[in-house]
Amino acid sequence: MRRRSKKLFQKYLVLIAVGLFAIIYFAMRIYSPVSAPVNFVVNSGDSVSGVAARLDKQKLVVSDMAFKFAIRMRGGGVQSGEYEIPAGASVWRIAGMFANGKIATTKIVIPEGITILQIKDLLRAAPNLTGDVECGDGRDWGAVCDLADGDIFPDTYYVARGTARLAVLDLAYKKMQSIKNDWIHTRRNPPAPLRGWDDVITLASIVQRETPKTSEMKIVASVYLNRLRKGMRLQADPTVIYALTNGYGDMKGSPLLRGHLKIDSPYNTYMNNGLPPSPIANVGAHAIRAVLEPADTKYLFFVADGHGGHKFSTDYETHQKNHADWRDIKKQNNPQVFDNN
Repeated sequence: MRRRSKKLFQKYLVLIAVGLFAIIYFAMRIYSPVSAPVNFVVNSGDSVSGVAARLDKQKLVVSDMAFKFAIRMRGGGVQSGEYEIPAGASVWRIAGMFANGKIATTKIVIPEGITILQIKDLLRAAPNLTGDVECGDGRDWGAVCDLADGDIFPDTYYVARGTARLAVLDLAYKKMQSIKNDWIHTRRNPPAPLRGWDDVITLASIVQRETPKTSEMKIVASVYLNRLRKGMRLQADPTVIYALTNGYGDMKGSPLLRGHLKIDSPYNTYMNNGLPPSPIANVGAHAIRAVLEPADTKYLFFVADGHGGHKFSTDYETHQKNHADWRDIKKQNNPQVFDNN
């Protein structure tokens, strides 16, 4: 009788233990009082107890004790930063985020082919960044204080919320420097008559602005290289736009007219021989590769085809015909602008 009672008691203990484990597991791993995403900041120097108390007060965890236990199981510390706690996050998940520093990030997209001035406008408009885009906060930001077009590598950058805008510029600058250094270490010569990295990026910036199609970039690069070799002026519209807009690079819907091609500027490749003094935009990998590995063509001219691409030609007569076709397309699309051109 006693043995049966003892076995029954042991079974009850096992059932109670299993029940307690299930409750604890549910409370720690499954249950969440977080009904909607919440931003939560852990400041530098905050204690685990202090963070636990704030989480409990905001009803983001089942209890402060549960959070402290979960943190202890994760190593015992929390990392500072801004966290985005998603809806349905359990105390175990929140503890993991805080222990591993999985802070909230923001996505910054710097498109290829835009200028430093445009990039700064883009960063000013980014709501999750802080500070100005110009130096003056007392910190030594180095080369970022004196950026020129061609210094930034356009890309998608993920940074912590609250990151300084100058820090994003620094990140993009260092990435371009890394690409530059990698190329220099290859000891490869650029295609003639280009003399080095600066010439490569300057021509790549023109190629980048001339065509959005990566499939065309090597052909466009070959046209400009062929013209440089023959001593012909590049006659690239984007360089004129750069001059007209004082380096901004965007005419904001205004058309480029014939009269604009006579602007007195070293960047006007209709009036000056050779490359412009420096890049007219910030370039991506495809444009750089197009200049370093151009197509093998004899093309000397190209003009828009009205479908997002270009028609290429080796002689001026064919180019004139292609240009006439393009003028007809422009006239059909916008006769008023055409008449003023």
